[in-house]
Amino acid sequence: MVFSSVIFLFRFFPFFFLLYYLVPKRMKNLILFFGSLFFYAWGEPVYVLLMLFSTVVDYTHGRLLERFRGRGVTKGILLSSVIINLFILCFFKYADFLVQTLNSLTGLSLPLLNLPLPIGISFYTFQTMSYTIDVYRGQAKVQRNLLDFGVFVTMFPQLIAGPIVKYRDVEDRLHRRTVTVIGISAGLQRFCIGMAKKVLLANNMGELWTLVSAKDFGELGMLTAWLGIVAFAFQIYFDFSGYSDMAIGMGQMLGFHFPENFNYPYISASVTEFWRRWHISLGSWFREYVYIPLGGNRKGLPRQLFNILVVWVLTGIWHGAGWNFLLWGLWFAVALMLEKLFLGKVLAWLPRIVGILYTLCIALGGWVLFALETPSAILMYFKAMAGGAGGVLDETFLYLGRQNVILLLIGLAAATPLPRMAAERLGSSRTGAGIALRRFGEKMIPAALLLLSIAGIVEASYNPFLYFRF
Repeated sequence: MVFSSVIFLFRFFPFFFLLYYLVPKRMKNLILFFGSLFFYAWGEPVYVLLMLFSTVVDYTHGRLLERFRGRGVTKGILLSSVIINLFILCFFKYADFLVQTLNSLTGLSLPLLNLPLPIGISFYTFQTMSYTIDVYRGQAKVQRNLLDFGVFVTMFPQLIAGPIVKYRDVEDRLHRRTVTVIGISAGLQRFCIGMAKKVLLANNMGELWTLVSAKDFGELGMLTAWLGIVAFAFQIYFDFSGYSDMAIGMGQMLGFHFPENFNYPYISASVTEFWRRWHISLGSWFREYVYIPLGGNRKGLPRQLFNILVVWVLTGIWHGAGWNFLLWGLWFAVALMLEKLFLGKVLAWLPRIVGILYTLCIALGGWVLFALETPSAILMYFKAMAGGAGGVLDETFLYLGRQNVILLLIGLAAATPLPRMAAERLGSSRTGAGIALRRFGEKMIPAALLLLSIAGIVEASYNPFLYFRF
């Protein structure tokens, strides 16, 4: 069940929230837990058992860490939790890839398992692992109530595609939270904005990318190739940030405050800044649980560069079982290491617009690796972007450019803080007209976006969430 679907919007959403608000406080976690299980089971009923198993494993390990705190066995308990979690993740996500790789390298014909990937497994596995690590470190209290811990793991707004929530960020609100009219209103507004980003922008950008990627890359014009990868860059941003907005909004409606996951990454003036603004919760997870434990930047530049390489190899692998994801991780690792060596200082000295253009080129090159699966397709697409395939200008660019110029301009504006800044400036107005316009906009713009999104959902034939794959 996806947020941008008729079933979710007109059946699950109203029924669940009505029931959630009607029951007394002591029953809200129960409703949230079983509602989340139903939400997940709608698409993957069997894999609910896997998620529940992961929940019980980390709940049990947390209790064991509490019981044996101060003794030598706690490291073994933590290691047990990490091994079980990573084994489950790797088995379902990478088993067939490893078998295929082994077959190609050795000439064997080992059978594939053909296991469907449990949706959201990368997200909820990282969440449960962070709990046991934080309990081991003494940074989070042990949760003794299995239901409350189950709510943390299975909470449907961010279960499938994040943001990745650390237990210590929500532990107090698991049993002490207040649902207010203001929170519900703010959450609904955020949800509507996220829905519009997903349905009105990401879906249409995705259709444009689909048209370009269906062409013969050997005959693709340079401008068409750039148009296509720009469309994909907008698609993945509005798709994922839109989902995060909807998750954060529904979290507010439930009385939770989930972390922000995006902060206008396409205005970054360096790759380092880009990854502080893109998928913030994942970057924070790797920094806190991998980069810093490896030594971070505390053990000299060579060790820092090695740590960056390790983190980005793991980040690439986390995104999927394919060589293109590993190459994508290495691509950004090299860019980040160059900035640590010398390029960061150069970019800081240059005008900011130069850094933004540089970062956009690196990001777009990364999206080529991310979007295309085979080395031959990747190389041909890079060749087309360099003008070595079908020349500079072709009829496809002229046609698609005319058809989508308004969409691209809206996407360009929406990917910057300009709309937010305009709203904040209007919000600070003290004139009667300004106040009236602000109040009108706060109520009518989200409602209009929701209606337009519903119309788009009803008519759409293209409505995937890209990050459901991970």
